[in-house]
Amino acid sequence: MTNSFKEKLGQGGYGGVFKGKLPDGRLVAVKVLNGSIGNGEEFINEVASISTTSHVHIVTFLGFCFDDSKRALIYEFMSNGSLEKFIYNKKSMITCPHLGWDRLHQIAIGIARGLEYLHRGCNTQILHFDIKPHNILLDEDFCPKISDFGLAKLCPRKDSIISMADTRGTIGYIAPEVFSRNFGGVSHKSDVYSYGMMVLEMVGGRKNFDKGVDHTSEIYFPDWIYVHIGENEHLQLDMVMTEEEEEIVRKMVLVGLWCIQMDPLNRPSISKVVDMLEGNFESLPIPPKPFLSYPSRHLAEFFTRSTS
Repeated sequence: MTNSFKEKLGQGGYGGVFKGKLPDGRLVAVKVLNGSIGNGEEFINEVASISTTSHVHIVTFLGFCFDDSKRALIYEFMSNGSLEKFIYNKKSMITCPHLGWDRLHQIAIGIARGLEYLHRGCNTQILHFDIKPHNILLDEDFCPKISDFGLAKLCPRKDSIISMADTRGTIGYIAPEVFSRNFGGVSHKSDVYSYGMMVLEMVGGRKNFDKGVDHTSEIYFPDWIYVHIGENEHLQLDMVMTEEEEEIVRKMVLVGLWCIQMDPLNRPSISKVVDMLEGNFESLPIPPKPFLSYPSRHLAEFFTRSTS
């Protein structure tokens, strides 16, 4: 299927992903898991969760291979790879004009709709616990699809708060309550937090925790957003934005900041996030400063200016 693993698409802690082709000519991505990872829980999690899904914004699962310690998962091939290479690559707007602000906005909406399906559209609620740009794949039309369900958890839909013995996710995207119950209970709002951090990265074009900056106050990404969006900088690239594009940027920032509120009760549901992204910017209230950010007057001035 993979021509002896000839063409590698990516590599992660779980193993490698290789391009393959089915007998009927369909291209696929084959994710080969390392035999040394745990006792196969990640493999079972992924098969159990994603095999029950069917949605335009969830990557299509085609099958799996299992032979003792050798495990592989087979997915539809996504020709444009992961979202991360477009939002962290400063030249992407030039080399790939498809990813303008309107495109990024539509990608954000698509991811939110995929999460809404996982949280509310399945017979059993699925919490992903690893939403980040690396796990968002783009097809030939840049339609986003959520992938990598190795850390997902299946939950009865009636349970709003779930019990979880371990911390799961990727540093920088993990909701505070996932690693410390002092912040609240773990729920679908934990995925909303990860989504919010990702949206802020889509706006800023940099990772949300960056040690390679000049000032320590800019290491934590939401702080950086609060300061620089207030200065009306073009955060992703040096480019001229229309009024419509500036409104898109402001809307995505507001939504991202609402999603990363420290108290899960203050975060919107992912269904509300979809409404916020598709609605009018003027109807969106300014969120409180995230608990970990430092005070800044720039944000309020920026949004006041945009609505005056």
